[in-house]
Amino acid sequence: MYQDYKNVETVKPGGLELKDRLVGVQRVTKVTKGGRAFGFSAIVVVGDENGVVGQGLGKSKDVASAIAKAIEDAKKNLVRIPLNRATLPHEQKGKYGGARVTLLPAAPGTGVIAGGAVRAVLEAVGVHDVLSKSQGSSNPHNVVKATFDALLQLRSAQTVAKQRGISLEKLYKG
Repeated sequence: MYQDYKNVETVKPGGLELKDRLVGVQRVTKVTKGGRAFGFSAIVVVGDENGVVGQGLGKSKDVASAIAKAIEDAKKNLVRIPLNRATLPHEQKGKYGGARVTLLPAAPGTGVIAGGAVRAVLEAVGVHDVLSKSQGSSNPHNVVKATFDALLQLRSAQTVAKQRGISLEKLYKG
């Protein structure tokens, strides 16, 4: 699922204390010759609030099983996100479909300044201080994927120094 990204560390769910957050449930309708058939699609974000997060989609005829399927799907798609204490290492933009999300690191005590779907993802990751802006589509599916796009592009200072072949001290000096 995350093949397009470099340096993405996928994680196995065993041994992690994962908390799930329901981002949204949509009622969908399929029109057949016998009338309308109703179903539900649920999008869920799971995370250990310490840098590991995953998102999943579940569909079913009833809400409870749609949510259960979404949680199982999310546990299959766990990735590790580099954090800088309680915030992000640097500013990053992400997009998916018509949704665009901008994430900015913030000073300690700022809190999570984000709405709906972006907030659910950032809280599941374990970010406590961040500023965000969501533009374009407000479709929760695309906003969650755009947030993941931004998070998966984040690189820690150690990773950048290693890629450039220099020490951390030299990276910070200039």
